[in-house]
Amino acid sequence: MKKIKHILIGVFTLLLIQGCGVYSFSGTNISPETKTFQVNFFQNQSPRIFPGADQTFTNQLQDLILNQTNLSLTTSSGDLIYEGEIVQDYVSPNTATSQITAAQNRLTIAVNVRFFDTKDPTQDLEQRFSFFFDYPASQSENTVRDEALQIIFERITQDIFNATLARW
Repeated sequence: MKKIKHILIGVFTLLLIQGCGVYSFSGTNISPETKTFQVNFFQNQSPRIFPGADQTFTNQLQDLILNQTNLSLTTSSGDLIYEGEIVQDYVSPNTATSQITAAQNRLTIAVNVRFFDTKDPTQDLEQRFSFFFDYPASQSENTVRDEALQIIFERITQDIFNATLARW
């Protein structure tokens, strides 16, 4: 009876270990052969061009990958390559008042991303990512733009990370 109990515990433990597999605390799914990544400059090609938005986005994507992986940033011949452009940047009224004026505006930004995994081309991806920031219509876009870009780019870069490295 004791022998059967030990065998059952052993089988249960093996099944548990087998089911868990390899897990990364950052949630990434990066092959061990992958050592470097490259983020090419994301040029702002939206109709409304605000100076510095493209550089800010590029830097935020680089920083996120550096902070959440053990990969090294390189300027060429990276194992993982990110490229793309900011393709949309617009403000639209989000809610209205009883006087039929905007009570709240929404700034929306979209980025087209191309991702290449030189070690595993089946992971390559081209996708558009977007997010928004709502602000009171009584405030001008210029007064909230820095905060809005920070929040929007934080969300978009995290979505890109999840789609390319965490594979969510």
